[in-house]
Amino acid sequence: MHKFVKGAAVAFFSLAIAACSSKPDDHDLLAGKQTPEELYSQARTSMELGNFTKAVRTLEALDSKYPFGPYKTQVQLDLIYAYYKQADTANAIANVDRFLKLNPTHPDADYVTYMRGLINMQADSYMLHDMLSIDRTDRDPQSAQEAFKDFSRLLKMYPSSRYAADARQRMQYLKNRLASYAIKVAEYYVKMDAWSAAAVRAQTVLESFPDTPYVEQALEIMAKSYGKLGQDKLQQHVLMVMQANFPENEMLQQH
Repeated sequence: MHKFVKGAAVAFFSLAIAACSSKPDDHDLLAGKQTPEELYSQARTSMELGNFTKAVRTLEALDSKYPFGPYKTQVQLDLIYAYYKQADTANAIANVDRFLKLNPTHPDADYVTYMRGLINMQADSYMLHDMLSIDRTDRDPQSAQEAFKDFSRLLKMYPSSRYAADARQRMQYLKNRLASYAIKVAEYYVKMDAWSAAAVRAQTVLESFPDTPYVEQALEIMAKSYGKLGQDKLQQHVLMVMQANFPENEMLQQH
């Protein structure tokens, strides 16, 4: 059976066009008059054409009328992908969790786990900000954290999955995202003279994201914060770590 892991390319406004082209009574017509084969054929055609609004309507009708039919598993897989293409996070995640609960040993469980990560990454992103190169790493990272957990689960449960390599690359991106957020929070605490909170937040970068480009900034914040707190031994320890790893850092010249 076919899985829509990589769908056809969709233009920027395709979803809006699809929504406008659908009739309000499509659901009733589909649910009431067509066979499972006809419904699924229409859904597949809609997905291949990039009309995910219509595909979702058709798949939902098929799932509702024939919940135990021959297409039940494939309908769930296709719905997950179609919801993802519509950026419908709530329905996409709900269907992922439903699928994994009902089919924990299914051959496509790795794909569904992978899709959960993609869905959460999508929820974390702001397409317009990306297009305009606007830095919004200060936004709530909850979805990024969930995506990181999803990909970690995939690698733990299915290390030989065809999606494992891509998941590893995405996890590195997410680590950078989460480390950047931690630095932004630490910098905010610095501005507020909340030195203890700044040091604690910066330390999370060293503990959780030591393989990201934000370690040097974290050490700087920690050294400054410990200095302000009068924690000379802790500050000297941080400076020693900085000397070993970033000997050219300007802060070292001041001590």
